[in-house]
Amino acid sequence: MKKILFLVLFFIFIIASAQIADFKNIDFTKADNIAKLNKGEGLQNLPLLCYKLTSKLPTKVEKFRAIYSWVCTNISGDIKQHNKIYKIREKLKNDSIALVKWNNKYKKKAFKKLLKYNKTMCTGYAYLIKELAFLADIECKIIDGYGRTINSNVDSLETANHSWNAVKLNNKWYLCDATWSSGYMNENYTFVKDYNDGYFLTNPILFAKNHYPLHKKWLLNEITTKNTFLNSPLVYGEVFKYKIINLTPSKMNIEVRKNEEVNFNFKALKNIPTNTVSLIYYLGNKEIFLNIYNIKKEKGIITFKNKFKWKGFYDVHLKIKDDIVATYSIKVIKHKKKT
Repeated sequence: MKKILFLVLFFIFIIASAQIADFKNIDFTKADNIAKLNKGEGLQNLPLLCYKLTSKLPTKVEKFRAIYSWVCTNISGDIKQHNKIYKIREKLKNDSIALVKWNNKYKKKAFKKLLKYNKTMCTGYAYLIKELAFLADIECKIIDGYGRTINSNVDSLETANHSWNAVKLNNKWYLCDATWSSGYMNENYTFVKDYNDGYFLTNPILFAKNHYPLHKKWLLNEITTKNTFLNSPLVYGEVFKYKIINLTPSKMNIEVRKNEEVNFNFKALKNIPTNTVSLIYYLGNKEIFLNIYNIKKEKGIITFKNKFKWKGFYDVHLKIKDDIVATYSIKVIKHKKKT
C-alpha cells in the first residue's frame, strides 16, 4: 500500500514539475520584444492592442507571453483600490449575496479606472489578461483565492484576498500571476515596477506556496492542503525567481530547545551555489548572520544545519545571494530538566 501511495505521489509530482519545462524549446525573445515595442499603448481599443501584440507570433504560448509581458510592464498596482476592496470584503464576509452585488457593481468602476489610468489591483490584472487572451482565442480563467505576502499573511481561509489566472495551452492548464509579476508596494506604499518572470506558467507545487484557490481543482496538484498552505514558511517573490519547490522545516512556526540542532533543506529547479546561501535575522536594522554548517548540495537539494544558542523569539530568514526567499518564526526555549 505504501509503495502504491509513493508511486501515485511521485507520478503527480512528475506531472506537475514537467510543466515548467513544457516550453523549454520556445524562445520568448520575440514575444517580449513585441511587448516592449508597444509600451504605452492605451486600453481603449483592446482588439487593436491584442492584434499588435499577437498577430506576428506563430504559437498560442508566444501570443500569451506577449500579452502577459505587456500587462505586467504597462499596468501599475493601485494600493488605494486594493485597501478599499479588502475593507469591503471584510465588512461583508458574512453576507455573500451583498458581497456579490457590491463586487459586480464595483468591477465596472475598477475597469473604468484601469482603462483611464493604467492602474488596478489583482482582479483588474486578472481581468485584463483574460480579456486579451480571449481576443487571441486562448482559453483563460480568473481564479479567486488567497495570497500570502508579508503584508497579508493569511492565517485562516475566510475572506479571499487575491486573484490570478489559469490559461489553457496545448490542452493543458497553467497558472500565472500578473499582479505579483508586475512589481510590489514598498514601505511607503508606492508601487515599484519590478518584473518577476517566476510567476509565468509556474510549477503548480511552487505556485501553491503562496496561492490557494477557492476551488481546489485550480491548485493543479493534489499535494497541497489547506493546513500545509496556512502553516508553511512565508515565502517571497524570490522563491519564484530561484524556483524553490520544497522547504524544510515545512512549518513557519517552530519551537526548539537551546543548542538543539535544526536541519534546513530546500530543493531548487535552478542551479544555486552553496556559498550563496545564508540564514539571518535582524537586530534593529542590523543584519545578523547565523552560523550554518554541514552545508552540501546533492541532486538539486541543498542541506545545512544550525544551532540556536540563546533562548527567545527569532524571525529567521533564508537568504540566497542578496535575496530573502523565506521566513521562519522560531521560539527557542531552555533545556528541559532531566528527571
